[in-house]
Amino acid sequence: MIRMGDTHVLCTATIEDRVPPFIKGSGLGWVTAEYGMLPRSTTSRMRREAAAGKQGGRTVEIQRLIGRSLRAGVDRVALGERQITVDCDVIQADGGTRCASITGGWVALRLAVNKLMKAGIVKTDPLVEPVAAVSCGIYAGQPVLDLDYPEDSEAGVDGNFIMLESGRLIEVQMSAEGATYSRDQMNQLMDLAEKGVAELAAAQKAAVDA
Repeated sequence: MIRMGDTHVLCTATIEDRVPPFIKGSGLGWVTAEYGMLPRSTTSRMRREAAAGKQGGRTVEIQRLIGRSLRAGVDRVALGERQITVDCDVIQADGGTRCASITGGWVALRLAVNKLMKAGIVKTDPLVEPVAAVSCGIYAGQPVLDLDYPEDSEAGVDGNFIMLESGRLIEVQMSAEGATYSRDQMNQLMDLAEKGVAELAAAQKAAVDA
């Protein structure tokens, strides 16, 4: 369970001795993700996507983001030809659910890989370094780290920053919401994101070692 303020996400990882058909026989492993929000995770009830008969575009986009973000920190050769699926279920949402899912998802992935290594199934650690994500934005003219929902909904600029612990970038999603932003402001948000990811990576490692 990851809690970032009032955003709470349950993250689990499942190991399977199979891979998608497009990499079968390659010797490479695969990490993928599924994401969902419970009906009362938000202020008003959301309809279950299962009841609607299909996933919404936002859900599909977020779970693809989680999967490719986590894969960026994995040595897929060392993982071997097996798949790990990370499930991220949002119990309570107050902004930054995709960032919390990635950060908590890495902890679930780490615990799953630890089991493989303890059993001797995997000899070399396939997790290169922690992957974490945080939101940043310009709210009331000020750079803000880890936006909550009121800040996110009123921010002039908001972005999601996904990084390795070392600070190397995996993905940045930034957009102006009715107000443009300068290169200096973008750099300010990058600096905030680096600070946030460093703190999150320390918390991830502490959680795994606990």
